[in-house]
This record gives sequence, structure tokens and C-alpha cells, in this order.
Amino acid sequence: MNYKSILIDQLNACYNDKSWFIPLQEVLIDLNAEQAAREYASKQSIWAIVNHLIFWNEKWLERFEIEQFELPGTTNNEDTFYVDPNTINDAEWNRTLQRLDLVFRSWNTALEKSEEFKLSSEISSYFNAPWWGVVSNLCLHNAYHIGQIMLLKKLMQLQKID
Repeated sequence: MNYKSILIDQLNACYNDKSWFIPLQEVLIDLNAEQAAREYASKQSIWAIVNHLIFWNEKWLERFEIEQFELPGTTNNEDTFYVDPNTINDAEWNRTLQRLDLVFRSWNTALEKSEEFKLSSEISSYFNAPWWGVVSNLCLHNAYHIGQIMLLKKLMQLQKID
């Protein structure tokens, strides 16, 4: 077993490989735009959390692929949860799901093409963290938010909201 295969397994477990929990792709498959955009007491929606996941997965993938790591100026994390209220429709929701699928497939491709030495190399400008650790923590971040999405979906089902 090597870093590459472990990280690919973790990413797939989060997105499309049912193992310890229902993967994100399966959780989202039967939601429409209105359901995905519905806010609860937390003022967050499933769609907003998906946008947040897309943002951070794309950002770290970009850093991984360019092999130059610089921390961004200032990213307001709250802004990554934004859903434009003027674009809440099924076509936009489907585009969001396609973008989510693309970033997970792109991560798989990037990891498959990567060499083990890259995954064990440290990012000096990011606490000397090794790439394998950063990607593994990204998977944990994904799993955390998948849990939130699952709870919101269960709440929706309990309230019998169509």
C-alpha cells in the first residue's frame, strides 16, 4: 500500500464509493435545486456546503498541480458557502453537481499521475506539511461536510418536504 492508493481510496470513499458512509454523489443524486438551496436554522443549505467543498477541492488541486504553493491573500471562508439566490434552478444545480464531479475526477487523475516522492514531499510554505497529509486532511474536511449534508437531508425527509 502506498500514499497514492490510500488517498485515492479516501477521495472515492467521500465521493462515490459506498463504504463506511453514504458517499456524497449518492446523497445528492435525488435532490432538486429548491431542496438543495433550502436553508435551515444554521442558515446553511446543502447547495452552500457543496459550493464550499468545490471551492476547497479546486483550490488544493490547483496548488497540487502547479507544484508551487503560495497561500492566497485572504479568503473569507464564509464566502465559499455562497449560493446566488438569482440562480436557484435545476439547470444551475446540475451545473454545480457537474463541477463537483469534475473536481473529484480531476483529483483522481492527478493522484494517479503523481509520483510517490511528490506525495511525501513537504510544502515548506505550508508548515512543512507533506502532500499526503494535506490531501488526507482535505478528505477529512470532505467527510465532515458530507455528514452535515446528510443531516440536512435527513431533516428534510423528517419534515417531509418535497
